[in-house]
Parts: sequence; structure tokens; C-alpha cells
Amino acid sequence: MGDVVVESKVDFGALAALRKWPSLANQRRPDREPYQVSEGTLDECISAFMQKPAATRHLYEIRTAAQPPLVTDILSPEHVTELSRWREFL
Repeated sequence: MGDVVVESKVDFGALAALRKWPSLANQRRPDREPYQVSEGTLDECISAFMQKPAATRHLYEIRTAAQPPLVTDILSPEHVTELSRWREFL
């Protein structure tokens, strides 16, 4: 009876926090919790993430309210990079 339409819009104005994992030899320390580096909109946090050196981006994540299906509550570095590429189209 009616197809379900998936809305592919992302609210880049949503509140978000850029967090960094403590590291040893450029590897995440799983025995520690990530700490907040900056807070702002999802767009601001993506921009701050993209300014980090590519070699250290794996130490960061962005936490925000989930926006299914494209945005999860914890965004991995790969996910952030992908959203950065797509943000002008979404």
C-alpha cells in the first residue's frame, strides 16, 4: 500500500562533540575513555575533525544524536570523512 520513503537529510546543525582517545604509540588506548576536544554543531565538529592530520584521525570520533539511517550516535573517523564528502549534497 505505499512505499516507505527514507529521508536522506542530515541535520548538520545538531549538537555534537568531537572526542579524542588517549593514545600510546599513535594507537587508541582501549583501557581509557575518550575525552572531549570541542563541542558545537555537527558541521563544526566535522570541520574540526577534517583539520586534524590524516595520520591521527583514527584517534577521534564525533558523538551526536543519531539521525537514522545516515548518522549514528558515535561516528567513526571513516564515517566522519564520508559525511564530510557528502555534506554539500545532503
